[in-house]
Amino acid sequence: MAVLKMNNNTSPNNIPILRTLLNADYESTHDAMLNTTLSRIEQKKQGIITPDELWVVEHNDVYTLGQAGKEEHILQQVDTPIIHTDRGGQVTWHGKGQLVLYWLIDLNAANWSVRDMVSHAEQSIEDVLNSALTHDSHEKSFYAKSRRDAPGVYIYNNDDLMLGKIASLGFKIKHGFSYHGIALNLTCDLAVFNAINPCGYAGMQMLKLEDFVDLAATSETAISDLAVTKQLLSNIQQRLAGDIKLNPINK
Repeated sequence: MAVLKMNNNTSPNNIPILRTLLNADYESTHDAMLNTTLSRIEQKKQGIITPDELWVVEHNDVYTLGQAGKEEHILQQVDTPIIHTDRGGQVTWHGKGQLVLYWLIDLNAANWSVRDMVSHAEQSIEDVLNSALTHDSHEKSFYAKSRRDAPGVYIYNNDDLMLGKIASLGFKIKHGFSYHGIALNLTCDLAVFNAINPCGYAGMQMLKLEDFVDLAATSETAISDLAVTKQLLSNIQQRLAGDIKLNPINK
């Protein structure tokens, strides 16, 4: 993953702080997220308003099992660490070639419910993926869409057949503040998902963007993993600013 420039300064418009973490250890990153969130909660009690943060992370390879996760969804014993964590959802994988974005958001300040945040997360991914999928073609061969019955974002063909899942999400909320976030498969080896029922769904086919878009293209107008990351961050920031509204939620 290409490195983004970090923005560690607040602004009059309360633009979220951006942090980039590569080769990130899962447990230390989680502890840092939690400590940041707990600090923000305490400061808000004292009347101190802190800026939201978006963390761009590429983890070292790890499987994580959510707070209510079931061990039965781990199908094989592997050398990759399996870590219990406090987010929602079941088991998933993080590692090289996957973009993880952690949302450290004050939901009350954003005037979002938890359902709003989940929908904003899914729709931000849909926006960016659908732009990438139609980047070099006027025909819509594939498109990205969320599902009400299974959180995340999925790829469909033009016959409306679901091919598989390309992005997962899982959040934790404390006193109106969120942490954890979304994971989008860009260039990762999908074989890592064979050891688990991804997100608790047996037989769920996992997908990656490079199988649909040439992320290695080098022209100035090309789609790359860095371009996707920047577009996704921009989309999320616009949503936090109220510039992108929620679409009607799919039934």
